[in-house]
Amino acid sequence: MPKYELVLLKNMAQPGYTGALDEYRKTGGYTAFEKVLKGIPPSEVIELVKKSGLRGRGGAGFPTGMKWSFIPKDHPGPKYLCCNADESEPGTYKDRQLIENDPHQMLEGIGIACYAIGSHHAYVYIRGEFDLGAEIIQRAIDEAYEAKLFGKNIFGTGFDLDVVLHRGAGAYICGEETALLESIEGKRGKPRTKPPFPATHGLYQKPTVVNNVETLANIPYIINRGPEWFASLGTPKSAGMRVFCVSGHVNRPGNYEVPMGITMREMIYEHAGGMRGGKQLKAIIPGGASAPFLTQEHLDVKMDFESIAQAGSMLGSGAVTVMDEDTCMIWAAMNLMEFFHHESCGKCTPCREGSAWLLKILQRIEYGQGRMEDLDLLVSLSKRIEGRTVCAFGDAEIAPVLSTLKHFRQEYETHIQERRCPFRPNVVLAMAGGH
Repeated sequence: MPKYELVLLKNMAQPGYTGALDEYRKTGGYTAFEKVLKGIPPSEVIELVKKSGLRGRGGAGFPTGMKWSFIPKDHPGPKYLCCNADESEPGTYKDRQLIENDPHQMLEGIGIACYAIGSHHAYVYIRGEFDLGAEIIQRAIDEAYEAKLFGKNIFGTGFDLDVVLHRGAGAYICGEETALLESIEGKRGKPRTKPPFPATHGLYQKPTVVNNVETLANIPYIINRGPEWFASLGTPKSAGMRVFCVSGHVNRPGNYEVPMGITMREMIYEHAGGMRGGKQLKAIIPGGASAPFLTQEHLDVKMDFESIAQAGSMLGSGAVTVMDEDTCMIWAAMNLMEFFHHESCGKCTPCREGSAWLLKILQRIEYGQGRMEDLDLLVSLSKRIEGRTVCAFGDAEIAPVLSTLKHFRQEYETHIQERRCPFRPNVVLAMAGGH
């Protein structure tokens, strides 16, 4: 029995629930969409979402209603809404569960969002590897068209909406909203320089909102249960429930829907069943691979945007990776750097070249060939990447390096002094290759 009332995971927790349209409608599905189309002006819908305090669940945590309000109301041409279902942050798998088990929540949220911003065209951009998710979303879209929930004159109100599924090609960078827009336009997925922002120059240079799957899935519940209900959950500045993905050395890895603001201790030791094998906790990545590492000293930090930032990390995508006392921090940072180096789109020199250098240095430290001056070099290189790239990728790739140096510098020094990894004594020297 969950400790808290489930919202987004509630339906799928019922035995036999498949997420098909008829089952979703039995739970009240699409009543919120009908309610706004028949009786709530778009501007009021935006105000309701603003009042709820909903913040984006994809990573940045930007206020959703505020983002919608940036769309010019008097724009004469098309406007677009893009649902970011490119979930590719290592350790993050909440959107995948929402898509595969209850896709109409997200689609109803898309309908309401489009109405609010005056858009009649929406895209669902899904990661190319998600074959099952793509199949389920397409089936759900087809069901919605057949039931006249999408298409022309929805609920007899004169509102038209077309929703298209677009499959990406599997690039991590396409989770960045402007790279996602480039990809939909058929170009190579690379981030755009901002400004201008998507609100005025988005898809096909038209006003566009990009929202995450979990963000949009919350919208029908805010409409039906009221913004006050949503704001009453979580903390004053981080409202609502959040689906966290817990992985690593815990007894019960999985997705957990809890109010924002519970502590990491509660998440790890109550919901995820504590540390596997009874070992000591050593490190936590609280918000996906882009988030700086924290330690067991941070177990009582609340899991909301402000508290995690104050502790020196970020809530990000909600992916909580837990590492026990036997985990080598240099190996962990190196592992993440391999990912970032591989996924760098190559547009910005500091990111492209810097990730290669950082990876080589981490590799030689881990494999017993490090030098003490490498520690200052890692910091110096990171500072030459930070804030010098078009998107946030550069800042993300240095987070594992700087945070492990901050919290585990002694471990780096031991590797260098002993010319070996004390946690993985049998590793074979394998110096860096290229991309």
